[in-house]
Parts: sequence; structure tokens; C-alpha cells
Amino acid sequence: MRFAFKTSPQNTTWAEMLAVWQAADDIDVYESGWTFDHFYPIFSDSSGPCLEGWTTLTALAQATTRLRLGTLVTGIHYRHPAVLANMAAALDIISNGRLELGIGAGWNEEESGAYGIELGSIKERFDRFEEACEVLTSLLSQQTTDFDGKYYQLKGARNEPKGPQRPHPPICIGGSGEKRTLRITARYAQHWNFVGGTPEEFARKRDVLAAHCADIGRDPREITLSAHLGLGADRNYQKVIDDAAALAAEGLQLGIVYITPPHDPAVLEPMAEAIRESGLLG
Repeated sequence: MRFAFKTSPQNTTWAEMLAVWQAADDIDVYESGWTFDHFYPIFSDSSGPCLEGWTTLTALAQATTRLRLGTLVTGIHYRHPAVLANMAAALDIISNGRLELGIGAGWNEEESGAYGIELGSIKERFDRFEEACEVLTSLLSQQTTDFDGKYYQLKGARNEPKGPQRPHPPICIGGSGEKRTLRITARYAQHWNFVGGTPEEFARKRDVLAAHCADIGRDPREITLSAHLGLGADRNYQKVIDDAAALAAEGLQLGIVYITPPHDPAVLEPMAEAIRESGLLG
């Protein structure tokens, strides 16, 4: 099993986030760092401060040298996929091939409504998301892209220069919907992030994803399986280990330790030591 960490850029400061990431860059237990892509804080007072995710991630790429990095996840409706493809290619270059492209269909009604960004019905979100996945993968890997969909239309579209990762940065899709999310994951993703739940729920979603892979002749082992592991203010490192072990028994490959604000780099080494002592690493 492998491990990563996540710091959401809400109710925090740039200095606090930077300190965590620079410290983690020197601790080899953590293979990657993640943030989110929202404009308002989530699961807390939405009027609080929240740094824009992609700008923050680009700065963190320049402040680190080893960590892979990405958003968990970018709501696809916030940016046209052609714009996002250009952003991803640039960040893959800036980070020297360390980008993981985390994307999802979008869900936050409050911030979408406040900014006048159309979210749409559940069906519309996933129809748009599936089109966006096709557009993204093409723009990140092909010389030109033509696409004629309901939501997106491209004619001879180019995206140059492309990043060093081939055919494109790994795509991580977050979500657990069995009919659409996991089917789209099977088709387009190299990494699936389980949004949360019991080990039994994880196992069921894992099996559904494998079935969708079988339907299109894809080996499910090509897709990394990850989940969030919450580290709360009580700093209960053993609970994180216990949660990771239970999910690892069902096939979890990457545990992403979610560090809640306020962000403090002092939690990183004790968490890493607990991981080392657990025998899960490797």
C-alpha cells in the first residue's frame, strides 16, 4: 500500500499550506499531495476563506521537487475542458511530469449558483462529464481534436506544448455512482478515488468498477484504487492506520491522509512513523 496527503485550501493561509507541502516533500512515505477545487469552503461555514485550487497547485508544484500532485477533484463544469486541458498540460510541464488530473462531474450547488455557473440535473452533469473526458484525453494526447457533442464542439483544436507524461497525465476520477461514475472511470481513468464509506461499500464499488472494465475488455488492475483517510484535530494516528488496514484488506492501494485545517506540518512525521510501523507500506 502507498500513502499520500491532502490539504484543502479552505480556512487556512498560503503560508500554512506551503509549510505542510514543503515538509512533506522531504518525507518519502508520502508519494503525492492533493488539494481540492472549490471557490467556497465545503462542509463548514461557506463564507470563510478559500484559495483557488489550480493557482495554488501550480505554486505548490514550484515549491516542491518530488511529490506528485493533483486536485481531488476538479468539477468539470467550472472550466471548459479545452481550457482545463491547456492548464493541465502547462502544469505537467511546470511540475516536470508530476501532475495527476483529478476530475469529477461537479456537485456544489451553492457556489455554482452564486457564480451563475450552470450545474444542471444529475443526468446533464454526467452527460457533460463524459463528453469532457473525451475532449480532455484527446487534447492532451492528439495533435488535433475534432468533437461534436451536445455540450462541447471543437474543430481542429490544438493544445501545445504537451506535458512530458504520455499519453497524458494520469486521470483520477472521484465518485462512487455505479451506473455512470464507475462506468466513465472504467473507460477513461487511470486512478479511481472512493469518496468514503465502509470497507464493505468500498469492496462493492471495486467490484462494480471491475465489471465495467470487463464490459469494455479492460484490465481493472490498470486503475489505481484510492480513498481518503481522515486525520482530525485529535491527531489520532492509530485510527488512520486502522481505517487504512481495513480498506487495504479489500484492495485499497493508495491511502490519502486528509489533514483538516488548521494545517500544521508537525503532524506529518508522526503520521509517517505510524505508517512505517504499521507494516502497510510497500
